[in-house]
Amino acid sequence: MKSEANFWKRIGIQSWFLNDTGITSAKPKTLTPNEVYRYIIEKFRESISTLSFAERVVFYHEYIICFNPDDYKGFMENKRGIFGLIVQEAVKKFYEILTQSKTDLRVVEPSSNKWVFRFVSHPEYEKGDMGFIGRLLPGTTHKDESLRVTFIPRQTGLAQTFDINQENLKGFTFYSEGYYEVPYINELIPEGSGLNDVRNIPIARFETILPDKAYTGQKVEYIMTDEEIVVSGSDESRDKSNIFKIPSEWVDTPHLSIKHNKSDSKFYVSSYGEKTVVNEQVITKSDINAPVWTELPINSKMILNGIIGINIFKP
Repeated sequence: MKSEANFWKRIGIQSWFLNDTGITSAKPKTLTPNEVYRYIIEKFRESISTLSFAERVVFYHEYIICFNPDDYKGFMENKRGIFGLIVQEAVKKFYEILTQSKTDLRVVEPSSNKWVFRFVSHPEYEKGDMGFIGRLLPGTTHKDESLRVTFIPRQTGLAQTFDINQENLKGFTFYSEGYYEVPYINELIPEGSGLNDVRNIPIARFETILPDKAYTGQKVEYIMTDEEIVVSGSDESRDKSNIFKIPSEWVDTPHLSIKHNKSDSKFYVSSYGEKTVVNEQVITKSDINAPVWTELPINSKMILNGIIGINIFKP
């Protein structure tokens, strides 16, 4: 029986990863967080260069970073939580780069309201390999569309970019720990303006794991930059920075309001959903036009309708 062609053969680049001399290459060094961070920034800059046209600055919003399984395991076991920190620093750098672009009188208009990062592994990657898949608008790429992929082969160390069909992504494993969503802040202040937009300063960070079948195990991260936000479910139709949309039928629309009180630097929550538990205490359901506020300490855990868990942390 003829064996099925491996991933690299199917996309026609297997030879990039072969050593023509037949001599085993030296053991590749372990990837560092700084290398991953710089790789993401490099791909962001490349997306601006490749996608922008006229005076419009265009860039990828979804970043799939691919590793060898052992490299990925090393990050998850020995550097747990580092991917989230890399994402935070990468997004900060993205805004810095976009702000610099805006000073050149170019129009910076996002194609999505969020950034999406997926750190994944594939069994046919060798140790030290890193790959990149970028998407312009997360969640809207159709099955028959091609994706732009960049690989750095061990043999040459030179980046190679080409298109592949989404069918070829079937072999990749997407881990819940490696999935992050960060809302896009659509307000850039030109560099050198002397103005500071306090609305862009992170106030808090929220994390939730989605149990729904379509999103099994995926982690969603939301950065709060508005003084008051609304946590809402899959029926939410609004698309604003103060809306934390959780794509789950277990979250009511709307379910919560969360506000930051500057006078005492504390957070407060009001519930409109069927049931909300904060730190194992059920809070009173209130009318959206007459909210009843309950203090929400940092590091609190909220449970919505007994299913969806949300944690609040410092940004």
